[in-house]
Amino acid sequence: MVLLRALFSLSTDDEELYIQQAVVFIEDAIQYRSINHRVDAKSLRLYRWYYSRICQWGLNLTIAVVLLLAFIERPSSMSISSDPRLRSPTWEPPCGFTETIEVVCIIIFCLDLAAKSYLIGWEEFKKTKWLIGYTAVLSVTIVDWVLSVSMDCDERLRVRRLLRPFFLLQNSSLMKKTLKCIKRTLPEIASVLLLLAVHLCLFTMIGMLLFAKTKDVQKNSEWRSYFRNMPTSLTSLLVLLTTANNPDVMIPAYSLNRAYCIFFVIFSVIGTYCLMNLLTAIIYNQFRGYLLMSVQTSIIRRRLGIRAAFQVLTRQAAQDTAEVQVGVDMVQEVMNRVQMENYYRTAISMEVQQHGEVGYMDRDQFKKIFDELDKDRIQEHPPLPQYESPLLQKIQKVFSHYYLTVLGNVVALAHVLAVCTVLVLNSEKATVDRDNHIIEIINLCFILYYLVEMCGKIFAFGWRGYLSYRNNIFDGFCTVLLLVLLITIFITYKSPLSQSERLFHSLLSLWEMIRLVNMLIVFRFLRIIPNIKLMALVASTLLDLVKNLRAFAGILVVVYYVFAMVGIWLFEGTIKPQPGSGSMENITSNISMACGTYEQLGYWPKNFDDFAAAIVLLYDVMVINNWQVFLDVYTRYTTEWSKIYFVCWWITSSVMWVNLFVALILENFIYKWDRSHSCSVTDVENISYETSVQLIFKAQIQEPTEEELVCHLHKHPHLDLQW
Repeated sequence: MVLLRALFSLSTDDEELYIQQAVVFIEDAIQYRSINHRVDAKSLRLYRWYYSRICQWGLNLTIAVVLLLAFIERPSSMSISSDPRLRSPTWEPPCGFTETIEVVCIIIFCLDLAAKSYLIGWEEFKKTKWLIGYTAVLSVTIVDWVLSVSMDCDERLRVRRLLRPFFLLQNSSLMKKTLKCIKRTLPEIASVLLLLAVHLCLFTMIGMLLFAKTKDVQKNSEWRSYFRNMPTSLTSLLVLLTTANNPDVMIPAYSLNRAYCIFFVIFSVIGTYCLMNLLTAIIYNQFRGYLLMSVQTSIIRRRLGIRAAFQVLTRQAAQDTAEVQVGVDMVQEVMNRVQMENYYRTAISMEVQQHGEVGYMDRDQFKKIFDELDKDRIQEHPPLPQYESPLLQKIQKVFSHYYLTVLGNVVALAHVLAVCTVLVLNSEKATVDRDNHIIEIINLCFILYYLVEMCGKIFAFGWRGYLSYRNNIFDGFCTVLLLVLLITIFITYKSPLSQSERLFHSLLSLWEMIRLVNMLIVFRFLRIIPNIKLMALVASTLLDLVKNLRAFAGILVVVYYVFAMVGIWLFEGTIKPQPGSGSMENITSNISMACGTYEQLGYWPKNFDDFAAAIVLLYDVMVINNWQVFLDVYTRYTTEWSKIYFVCWWITSSVMWVNLFVALILENFIYKWDRSHSCSVTDVENISYETSVQLIFKAQIQEPTEEELVCHLHKHPHLDLQW
């Protein structure tokens, strides 16, 4: 009896372990995680806790805090203006303040590294370059932190600041895949950049020959401004390649002889319109190919996790695995424990229940139920409330009809046009001289209509039905806020029809309240977006970019962070205004400065004196409008070699990253357009399209075979399966 009890207990414990393993493997499949981790009961509990929502939120918060330290560390960005002429002394944190916050973050990162290393085991750790790099970065960070504290926080060069973006990179598998794809794309990019450099150098030499210095001073304007020497000539044509100085660069020569424009036109056609667009095509094509390979790996991870879950649930050996079956009750038990969205849990559970009569599922059936993860999420609205009165039924039919929404959009358009008309008529008047009574009456009439419309829809659909439409939530929120503001104006200023004094009777003046109302009215007009199919697709594409393509934006954050830190090290405090330049006369007028220069244009707030200012300057260079101004000023205040920094940033941000981001926007939009081409406007609003990067490229992905999955399972370092 004791032996049977022990065997029963052992069997129960084993079954519980198998269920835990299956739960973790399915969660790995949902999140596209690797299954090569420890699978004993203790490790599985640690593993699920590590990937729990609260733990990952804590880790992400720690990464955000350590990155945001750059805004308050020396040189601090805690000032209203970045203009050195107007900036008051900034608040500098005392020594040990930011260092204490940083050491807490370092401790959390060390715990994160220890947990990851333990869960995958030593053998897998030695194969993982990112974890080895994680260890090296933490070691350098700790050493640099100790040196910083020992030197009373007085050192200017802090290496650990440059390494902080690594914490963001290593915490995202998609970011690591993206970075790997970019690295593999570099050889193809380098070949086109080399051709671009040859084109630039060739036309530079031709330009220096065409616009050489002559004895006639009046004919030397082109030479003096743009082709004085080799660095200046290269810079002029490089900026022309981005069209930032077109047509300024050719005006002096074109004034002398119109034939000179042929040189600049040929250079722009070959460089800007041919080579630059060819570079864009190569970057997109090559990157897309390597990204497709990375996405293929993610799909294999999902299929492998599902296959491993099925294998551990069978708990028996079989020569022909196709005949192995798993109980429906056990599958249902596993699904109840898996952490996933309730919508997909319900959909998968319904698929499982279809096999309830048989009681078992084979491998193919088990795999098929998880196809629900790749399907679009269709939002179901609650049924309309039932009314017995014929009159109430007619009212319900009116307020639930689609034409009421169309009428509401027309009324919203009319309201915006009315507000726009009043603003145009009063545009030349000061705010204290405006007669606000007309706009108040107009707003009162329209807001009353909005209130009736909202109450009618709530009556027709019911509270749950009304709130099930995202458009109604937005519409109702704006209507309630407008009503509150209208009541506030009435209470504060007696009546919108009375001659109220235009003074600050409360926290907001009458004009400020009306301006806020008008802004909300314009904002409320966005309600038309879900009712126009193409606009709805564009808006949802933008939302999906924020939700699903965060890895690509994360890489851009990393690049901005690194270049900003390097820029601060190289150029902090190099541009200093002349004594007395802080007066209002010099701020508003720079007549004595050369036209088009940094000083004449008043670009003083654009500098590398702190982290926030550096980010803004890098953005301006990425946009490439007037970026030659920054090339010129930092060349004058430092050396010609400073141009290398800005050219590297231009290639990284504008040439590579912007083109990639545009290409991915196109992929996302085309994917959604193809899938919604046969849908109506209502369907587009109700269907939540799954647009992860994995699904965007799903049509080009090859599904792994059973032999490949079994081979991967055999290589699992911690899972001993019997076959």
